[in-house]
Amino acid sequence: MRVIEKSVYRGPHLYSPRPMIRVRLDLGALEDWPTDRLSGFGQALVALLPSLANHGCSYRAPGGFLRRMEQGTWLGHVIEHVAIELQASAGAAVTRGKTRSVRGAKGVYDILFCYADRDSGLAAARAAIEIVASLLPSDLQAVEGLDRLARPLGVAPTDITAIIEALRRLVTANGLGPSTAAIVAEARRRGIPALRLDAASLVQFGYGSRQRRIRASVTGATSLIAAELAGNKQAAKALLADAGLPVPSGSLVRSIDEAIIAAKRVGWPVVVKPLDGNQGRGVTTEIVEESVLRAAFERAAAISRSVIVERQLGGTDYRILVVGGEVVAVAERVPASVVGDGRNSVEALIDAVNADPHRGAGHEAVLTRIKLNAALEAFLAQRGLGRASVPRDGERIQLCGTANLSTGGTAIDRTEDIHPDNAAIAVQAAAVIGLDVAGIDMVAPNIARTISETGGGIVEVNAAPGLRMHIAPSEGTPRDVARPIVAALFPRGSNSRIPIFAVTGTNGKTTTVRMVARILAETGHRVGFTSTTGVYINGRKQVASDASGPKSARMVLCNPTVDAAVLETARGGLLREGLGFDRCDVGAVLNVSSDHLGKGDVHSLEDLARVKSVVVESVKRRGASVLNADDRLTVRMARHARGRIVWFSGAPGAAARAPITAHIAAGGMAVTAENGEVILYDGGSRTAVIRIADIPATLDGTAEFNLLNALAATAMTAAYSIPIETIAEGLAAFRPTFEDSPGRLNIVEAHGVTIIVDYAHNPAALTALSRLVDTFRKPGGRVLAMIGIPGDRRDEDLRGIGALSARLFDEIMFREAPDGRGRAAGTMNALMAEGARAAGKAEDALHLLVNEEAATDCCLARARSGDVVVLTPTDVDGIWARVQAFASGPAAEQLGEAAFEAAHG
Repeated sequence: MRVIEKSVYRGPHLYSPRPMIRVRLDLGALEDWPTDRLSGFGQALVALLPSLANHGCSYRAPGGFLRRMEQGTWLGHVIEHVAIELQASAGAAVTRGKTRSVRGAKGVYDILFCYADRDSGLAAARAAIEIVASLLPSDLQAVEGLDRLARPLGVAPTDITAIIEALRRLVTANGLGPSTAAIVAEARRRGIPALRLDAASLVQFGYGSRQRRIRASVTGATSLIAAELAGNKQAAKALLADAGLPVPSGSLVRSIDEAIIAAKRVGWPVVVKPLDGNQGRGVTTEIVEESVLRAAFERAAAISRSVIVERQLGGTDYRILVVGGEVVAVAERVPASVVGDGRNSVEALIDAVNADPHRGAGHEAVLTRIKLNAALEAFLAQRGLGRASVPRDGERIQLCGTANLSTGGTAIDRTEDIHPDNAAIAVQAAAVIGLDVAGIDMVAPNIARTISETGGGIVEVNAAPGLRMHIAPSEGTPRDVARPIVAALFPRGSNSRIPIFAVTGTNGKTTTVRMVARILAETGHRVGFTSTTGVYINGRKQVASDASGPKSARMVLCNPTVDAAVLETARGGLLREGLGFDRCDVGAVLNVSSDHLGKGDVHSLEDLARVKSVVVESVKRRGASVLNADDRLTVRMARHARGRIVWFSGAPGAAARAPITAHIAAGGMAVTAENGEVILYDGGSRTAVIRIADIPATLDGTAEFNLLNALAATAMTAAYSIPIETIAEGLAAFRPTFEDSPGRLNIVEAHGVTIIVDYAHNPAALTALSRLVDTFRKPGGRVLAMIGIPGDRRDEDLRGIGALSARLFDEIMFREAPDGRGRAAGTMNALMAEGARAAGKAEDALHLLVNEEAATDCCLARARSGDVVVLTPTDVDGIWARVQAFASGPAAEQLGEAAFEAAHG
C-alpha cells in the first residue's frame, strides 16, 4: 500500500458538507484482495478492536460492518472504519466516514472520515493503516508514505490499548475541556457557527459584528471588574456583607502571628485559604489548633501573599450556578474519599479510584484523578492516618477538606431541592459581584431549608465556574447548563450570522465581488470582502495577497467590525481545505470554462464544475443560488443547488428562452439585459433596475464581461432583498478605475496609446477582452499584448494560450510567470511561442521576456500613437506603477526613438 496524499477539510468540500480528513491510498497488489479472500482477517481485526462489531455501516444496524467484511469489501473501507473507531475509543465524538474509488485510477481510494482535531485525526489514520497492514500476509504488509499523515505513535500496531491511550492524549491536548465543549455543542445544535480562535478555550460564536466569544464559562459579557472582584475573595466577601448577604466572619492576614490572632477572634474551627486562589489550591479546612494553622498558612502563602482566615461554617458544600440572573443548577460537592476493604492501603485505594475511566489528569474528563500530594498527606495526618494506613472494611476515609472536583471530589445534583430563599441569595450574590455566569459556593446544613433558619452562608463567588459537576454529576440528573449560557449570549430573536455572499466561477469573480460589496456599502453595511488582490475591510485593504481561499474568508468572518461578507471563492482553496464557512446566504457560480485543468483531479470542465458547485450546494435553505443561464454547466448545477434559484443572462432574448422563461412564468427571480436596461423579474413582475449606459464598468455596454458581472451582482443583491434603487446606486458608483477595481479593465490614454490593464489569465477571459480591445483599435493601429499564465498549467494549455494570442494580437510579449511552480526558467515562454508559431505568427512579432516588468516595458517602448497595449499582470500594483510612469513621462516623438527605448527599457 502507498499513501499518495492527504487533505484536511475544515468546511464544506467536494465530498461532504462536514469537516473531514481525506487520505488517498493506493492499495497496489491488495486491490485483488478484498476481505472475503483474506482468511481470518475479519476475525483477527475484531479480536483487536471488538467495538467494530457495533458499526452498522450500510446496514444501519450493529454488526453491519462485520457482514460487509464477510461478504467482501476493500481494505480502504476497512481502514475508514478503524480510523473512526480509534478516535471514538480515544474520546472523540466521531462517527461518520465514506470511502470512494478514484476515477480512472485502479486500486486507488479516497478514505474520508470526520475528526475531532487535525493531529489526532491524522494519527488515527496512520494507526488504522498500520493495524490493517499488520494483519495481512507478511509479503503484503509494507506501507509507503505514512509520514505524509503523522509521526508514528511509537507503539506496536497490535497494542490497541497503547494506541488508544496515545490518541487519547492527543485528543485531550488538542480538544476543548468539558465546559467549553458543552457550550460549543449547544451553539452548534442551535445552528450557531463556532470557530476556535486559539489552542486553548477561546471560541467565537457567530460571524462578524454579530459574534460573541467565550473562554470556558467566561463570556464576552463577563465584566473584568466582576472577575477581579471574584478573584479577590476578601473584597468580594465585604461587598456581599455590605449587601446584607450571609458570609462567614474572617480577616485578611500576611503573617502567621496575624493568622493566629484572627483565628482566635473568629473562633475555632477556621478555614485558611489564599486571597486569590482557585480550584481548592492552598485551602485547609477544619483547623482547630495553632500547629495545624501554621502549616495551613504556609500552604496558602505559597500561592498568595495575602491569606484569608475565616470561621468555618457548619454544613454541606453546595455549588449554585447562576446564569443571567437565574439559578440553573445546584450540586452538592462531596470531598474526595475512599472506602476501605480491610486489605488495601489508602494509597492502593486511591489508585483503584483513579483507574475509573471517567477520571482524567485535569479538566478533560468529567472527574479528576485524586492527587496523593503533600496537602492530602497533611489532611490525613490531622486524622492520624497516612498513605500506608489500611482502613477497615466499609470505612469511608475523607481525603481532602475541600469538595472541589479539581481535587478529586464528586457531585450530586440538588437542583430540584434548593429552597427559594437560598436561590434568591445566590442570584443576589452574582448580581452584587456583577457576574453574568457565576458559581456561588454556599455552605448549609440542608440546601432544601432556608439558611436564615438553619445557618450557613456564602463562602465564595466564582467567575469562570466549571460546568462538569452539573453536566455529568456522579449522582442525580445531568443538567443542560450550556443552553442558558448560549441563550444569554444570543437571546430569542437575535442573529448570530452576518450575510455571506460567496462568488465562484472561472472568470469575473473579483469584479462581481467588488460590485456586490459596493452595493452593500450603499445600504450602510460595513463590508468585508476577499479577492485575488487582497482582503478589504470597510473599503480599506487589510491584507495584500491572493485572498480567494478559506483562510482569507475566515479572516473576514472573524472581524468584529464586519456587517456583511462578500467572498471570492476559488477552485484551489476549495480543493485544498473546503470552504471557509459552513453556509452562505447567497452563492453564485458565474461560469465554467477551461482553466486549471489537470490539477487536483480536475481533468475536464465537468470536474471543474463539480468543484465550483460546492458553493451553491452550501447555500442556506432559505438563501439563494445565482446561476448563469448562458453557461450549460452552471445550468446543470440547478439540480443540486440549495435555496431558491436565481438566473442571470446577458444573451439577447434571454427572458423568452429556457431555463429562464418557465422560471419567470412560475414567479421565479431572474436578471437579464434587454433594450439597454438591466431587468429584474420576480414574483411575476418586471422591473427596470438601471440603464446599461449608466453602469460605468460596462463602458456603455461594450465590455460584455462586465455587463455579465453587473447582472450577477444585481441578482445576488436582489435575492437578498436589497432595494432596487440601492442596487442601481451601487452599480452607478462602481467604476473600472484602479482605485475601485485594481487590475480589472483599468484603461489609460497616454501619448495617443490606449493601455488596458486586465487580469485575463485564461482563454475565455482573453477572448472576451479582445472583443473589447477591437472597439479601441484605431485605423492603422496595432494591438500589442503582454501575455503569461501560471507555470502550473499543462503544456497544452501554454501552447494553446500562445496560439490564441497569435490570433488575437498583432505583437506579443510573452513573459515568464513570477513563480514557475516547478518549471525551469524559459520553458513557459518557449511553449507559448511554440503555440503562436504553429498558429502562423511571424517570428518578428514574438518577444520572449524574462518577467512581466520587462514585458510591460517592451510593450510600452514599442507602442506608437494609435496603438492599443494590453497588459495582463500578476503583480497588479507594480505594473500599474509602470503604466503611470509611462503616462506621466514625455512622448516618444519628444525623446527620439533611441532615447525612448533607453528610457523604457
